[in-house]
Amino acid sequence: MGELFQLEKGRIGIKAATPGFFPLVTTGEEYLSHIEPHFFGDSICIPLISATGHGHASLKRLHHIEGEFAVGSILCACVNSSPDRVVARYAYYYLSACKDSVLIPLMQGTANMSMKVSDIAGVGIPLPPLTEQQAIVSRLDTLADKARQVNEHLDSIERDADRLLAVRFRDAIVDAPLRPMAEVAPLVRREIAIDPQASYTELGVRSFFKGTFQRRTMEGTDYSWQNLFSVKTGDLIFSNIMAWEQAIAIAKPEDDGCVGNHRMLTCEVNADAAVASFLYYYFTTAEGFAKIDAASPGTAARNKTLKAQDLMAIVVPVPSDSTQRTFDALQAKVAALKARHATIRQANDALIPATLERVFN
Repeated sequence: MGELFQLEKGRIGIKAATPGFFPLVTTGEEYLSHIEPHFFGDSICIPLISATGHGHASLKRLHHIEGEFAVGSILCACVNSSPDRVVARYAYYYLSACKDSVLIPLMQGTANMSMKVSDIAGVGIPLPPLTEQQAIVSRLDTLADKARQVNEHLDSIERDADRLLAVRFRDAIVDAPLRPMAEVAPLVRREIAIDPQASYTELGVRSFFKGTFQRRTMEGTDYSWQNLFSVKTGDLIFSNIMAWEQAIAIAKPEDDGCVGNHRMLTCEVNADAAVASFLYYYFTTAEGFAKIDAASPGTAARNKTLKAQDLMAIVVPVPSDSTQRTFDALQAKVAALKARHATIRQANDALIPATLERVFN
């Protein structure tokens, strides 16, 4: 690398950068910006710091960039100084494919593992003729472009599906009666008697409407002070300290029998009045979430607490059972569509790494 590229550590701390016209390469997937460029040319940018830390060496991604740009101080800029011998994008593809064997072993340290610019200078790159390098780049770029087009097409379909849900929900709640949560989804506390010989799986709720997750499984003897409450499939769950950050979810079948502490507000939906997924969707809308936010007072983020009585006082639209179930069926179809898309995306995202491995191994 040292014979083919001019190597230099990035010159600007990410937090010290001033947004401007020129791209700023960081360890993230997207570029930031800076008011002035520090480098010019056909280049590769390689992170010097492990992506995971804690004594573990890893690299998530490298970047290829052309023109004028700035680079964060925790990356190495490799500007092509031998265009008659190497295509920078070819070297980028090679290093991306082989980073686990040629870059990661260079990282040293106990807590925050890193490598030096001088280490990268010694990395060797196989150099077929320029025409062959260009052919490899053309093949991989074409494949990457097709993969991008597929993902963009899937994104477009999902945006249309989300818009359809929004329109159908808007129509469903027109003139619908409003009823308090205490009537349609009352708070339930299914307290359990902790058995020291048993184990319990704690349930958590991710922020930004990202669903539930099973946090950990602990022995009954590990619970010395807190009470535990069981969760059932279909419960509408609110984290009382993170609801302001959209930590709201529906318990999945695999969550049945898990436990939560007093900070988890579990609401059992009255089947004669409402459908859980319909209520959940309401709280994802601007109108519904505004009520959650208003019921979570506090000045600092970590002090914004949703009180049970305030949650129960929130009024929600409750149209007819058939209207709710029709919308629920549509939600299920959209969820199934997104699940199929997730499988396609997974295969699509694996295409480039698999092709890189075949090309360079």
